[in-house]
Parts: sequence; C-alpha cells; structure tokens
Amino acid sequence: MKAIVGTIIVLVCFFGGYLPHGSAAILFQPLEMVIIFGCAFGAYVIANPGWVIKSGITQALGLVKKSTITRELYLDLLGLMFRIFNKARREGLMSIEAHIEDPYASDIFKRYPALLNNHHAVDFICDYLRLMISGASNPYQLEDLMILELEVHHHEEMMPAEAVNRVAEALPGFGIIAAVLGIIITMSYLDAGPLEIAHHMSVALVGTFLGILASYAFVGPIATDMKNRAEQVSAFFLTIKTCLMANVNGYAPAIAIEFGRKSIPGHYRPSFQELESYLQTQK
Repeated sequence: MKAIVGTIIVLVCFFGGYLPHGSAAILFQPLEMVIIFGCAFGAYVIANPGWVIKSGITQALGLVKKSTITRELYLDLLGLMFRIFNKARREGLMSIEAHIEDPYASDIFKRYPALLNNHHAVDFICDYLRLMISGASNPYQLEDLMILELEVHHHEEMMPAEAVNRVAEALPGFGIIAAVLGIIITMSYLDAGPLEIAHHMSVALVGTFLGILASYAFVGPIATDMKNRAEQVSAFFLTIKTCLMANVNGYAPAIAIEFGRKSIPGHYRPSFQELESYLQTQK
C-alpha cells in the first residue's frame, strides 16, 4: 500500500507541474522506452545469477503488500521460544525432539501459524535446537556458528535489492544513450524546417528525462524499500539468535525471552508489561 501511495504522489506532482505548460503526448516515446528499459533489463540479466533475477522481480512486485515482519510475528516468536524453553527445562531437552523434527505437525509450532509459514525462521530455530539436543552446548561455538550463518543469510537477502539498486544507478546512463541516439537521428533532419528539427530534439531529450525519472522516482526507491525489508528480516533472525543464546547460557525461559525482547527494533518491540501479559497466556 505504501508503495502505491508513493507512486501516486510522484505521478500527481509530476503531471500537476508539467501538464499546464506541456503536452503529455511528447513524453510517450515507445522506442526510447525500449532502448532505456530494455537495455537496463538486459544488463540486469547479464549481471546477476538466475535466483537473484527471479527474487529481485518477485520482491519488487511484493512491495505492494505489507511486510511479513510485524509486531505480532515478534510476539509469536517470543511465545514459541518461551513454550519450547519451558518444556525443555521441565522435561529435558529430549522432550522437544519430536517437535523440532517435524515442526509442521507439532502442537507447539501450530499455535503460531504466521511464524510456521516462515520456513527459513523455522529451519533456523529447529537446526540449533537439534544441535543442542545432540550435545553441542558450547555457547561460544554455537554463537560463532550462528553469526556465520546470519552473515551469509543477510548477504543473500541483500543481493536482490543491491541488484535492483545497480539498475537504478544505470538508468540515467541509458537515458543519455537514448538521447545521443536521438541527436544522431536529428542530424539527418538538418535540411528540414525548424519545427521538424525541434520535434526530434524534444524526442531525444525525453530519453534523458525518462532515465532520470525512472531512476530517482521509481527504481531507486524500490531498491531502498527492498533493502529495508531485508534489514527487517535480518533483525528478526537476530532476535531468534538472542533468545537461543540466552537459553544456552542457562537463563530461565522468562529471562531468555526478555533478552530477545531487548533485541527487537523499537518500532516492533512490545513493552515489558505487554510481553509479561502475553506470556501468561502461553503457560
């Protein structure tokens, strides 16, 4: 929704400022668009592996939807962690083995469907709980492994956004290319009248305009929003790591969850009282 509102604001401001003095028809130049956007997309395909190309397009189109990282998802995460840690503390680590081997059949995990739909988060949680059950309880080694995995995950999450951002940076250049080609075409009309030459010059300059507008008003902001969402995902995984490490270090479930709460970005972080009330419903 935010992306749609922003796009409307850009278009209203642009046409509101331009149309009283100019014609919209001159801006519609299909061949210029083919040169600019076709070359930009071709460069995007050349520069990136297939999964980045697909993910970049999917994420860009997905910006019209709300982010999957929400305050409610964080509460679900803390609730799940609390129930898992509580069960392991009371009944032993082996009591949670069946839940992490098949989380989609687990009555604990199924209480949190929004979290269960995030298979990357579920896999991350289950992998490290499985390591703990297997005897990998050295907190320093586990933390080093988590840091390494999160660095790789963050790098992969950022790659589509960075690829789209490079397209945004290149679009003004492709606009100049289209303008230069327009000037070359205009040179063949020097024996024509002034109005004919002026028309071809206008068409050529539209290329530069389209490249700059697409870069700074659309593709650049799309890349930035994709980066922001990737950062939100990384912050969510950091909270998972914080909860797990607090548990490994021997803190009681409620304290381990409080550690996790402190790592949540302020916009999503529940208050201490809110979390305490929520956890009372999870016991």
